[in-house]
Amino acid sequence: MLTSPFLKRLILLPEKAAHDAFPFNRLPWLGDDFELDFTAPITILAGENGSGKSTLLEAIAAMAGFPAQGGTRDHQLLSRVEANPLAGALRASWLPKIGHGFFFRAESFFNLADYIDREGILAFWGNTPLHAQSHGESFLATFRHKLASKRQTFFILDEPEAALSPQRLRQFIRLLDEWQTSGRVQAIIATHSPIIMGLPGADLRLITPDGILPCALRDVPHFRAMQDFFADPDSYYDAAVNTPLPDLD
Repeated sequence: MLTSPFLKRLILLPEKAAHDAFPFNRLPWLGDDFELDFTAPITILAGENGSGKSTLLEAIAAMAGFPAQGGTRDHQLLSRVEANPLAGALRASWLPKIGHGFFFRAESFFNLADYIDREGILAFWGNTPLHAQSHGESFLATFRHKLASKRQTFFILDEPEAALSPQRLRQFIRLLDEWQTSGRVQAIIATHSPIIMGLPGADLRLITPDGILPCALRDVPHFRAMQDFFADPDSYYDAAVNTPLPDLD
């Protein structure tokens, strides 16, 4: 049996890219020569707000057949949105093509949880309605139950840390380690959490204007910001409150 990663490469097809429209006119790394290789079971994407993490993950999800608001291929009724323009301009190389999986999107998880509690089979989600749990508990229930896998599986996770406490995040790290050692799971994760970014064995990439580049944890701006905070919280707050906010576009 072939082991993960199953999605091997993404390549932009310039003739299918509308260069004067979003996202091609807003993301400088999305040039005609764009390509991205996946070499590890877990790829972690870091980057500033607006760098294009979610846009890329949504495109990959669309190419895999997952609905834009999240879920499995069986949750298509949840999403009625226009086709993702980036998905239509990318070519994916798979070995093999995996149809079983899940797109987890923190910003629309409430809608997905509402749909699951009404229409889903709760046994697949731990037998407790997701809305009967706290936000963080429902996140972790999804990761532990629905995202558990005994077969080849493709997961896309956009900001999975959003509702997790430090202790719940520690449990999530344990699950990620199980995924990458199983050989059955490929996961692509966009996150602002340095704890997730530092997962041993994962391929950490930083989205910059120059491209999506390999990066060491200690070189990621998110890590350095947290390092500054823990080293001297008083100085961190002093600098924050005395630095003017940037102008909005």
